[in-house]
Amino acid sequence: MGTAAGTIRRVFAWVSVCGTQPAVMGIVNVTPDSFSDGGRYLDVEAAVAHGHALAAAGAAVLDVGGESTRPGAEPEVPVSVDTTKATVAAAALDAGAVIVNDVTAGRLHPSILEVVADRGAGYLAMHMLGEPRTMQDDPRYVDVVTEVGDFLVDRLEAARAAGVPDAALAADPGIGFGKTGAHNLTLLARLDELGDRVGVPVVVGTSRKRFLGSLLRDVAGSGEPPPDQRDDATLATVVWALDHGARVVRVHTVRPAAQAVALLAALREAA
Repeated sequence: MGTAAGTIRRVFAWVSVCGTQPAVMGIVNVTPDSFSDGGRYLDVEAAVAHGHALAAAGAAVLDVGGESTRPGAEPEVPVSVDTTKATVAAAALDAGAVIVNDVTAGRLHPSILEVVADRGAGYLAMHMLGEPRTMQDDPRYVDVVTEVGDFLVDRLEAARAAGVPDAALAADPGIGFGKTGAHNLTLLARLDELGDRVGVPVVVGTSRKRFLGSLLRDVAGSGEPPPDQRDDATLATVVWALDHGARVVRVHTVRPAAQAVALLAALREAA
């Protein structure tokens, strides 16, 4: 697959986002069916304005969720496109995105790996058990950390075989994607082990996930809070993930996560 005419080849490396400190990835959902804020940013201007606001709050990268080919207009930070389709990834990268966030890790459309390699983009491979319609139908593992780690190592090798350089790769354990609440907690508890296994930057996305709502319901003894009332619980998992090796945390509400990154850095320096 040749480089698209008129484009300048970019060679992305995750260190350009992370630097020496962990980074915050701000979520911009542009689909009507997002579990958290679906429909709120369908309008292009609203999505761009939200992206600018997230960047101003401390996001080092924006993740545009949905099969969109327009990641935004001249954002201040790098843009990632959340898609499983090679055609959408190609269009988004040609429009200015620099990362592809693929929840299927190249299993649904293997040619997406060639698109990423051809354009010198970053690639985020995520673990998901099954597919979205069935992933929460009684997910089972013998050892969730080992199995997720083995899967990610395999898919990272597939990306390398397609020509994606090691520095452009990152891995996401897929919290909430084909996992019970217990599976999610185990992955978080053993996150440093998983990071050692995959050998690339680990991205963690717990933001407003349903397992947090279930935990809050159990603690409070009341009803499960809606997604937009799970930000405090999200922040707790963000701090834990950062302290256990996550290089990037993916969140809806950026400022508290960005402040947590700064505070943890100050504490580590003081220690």
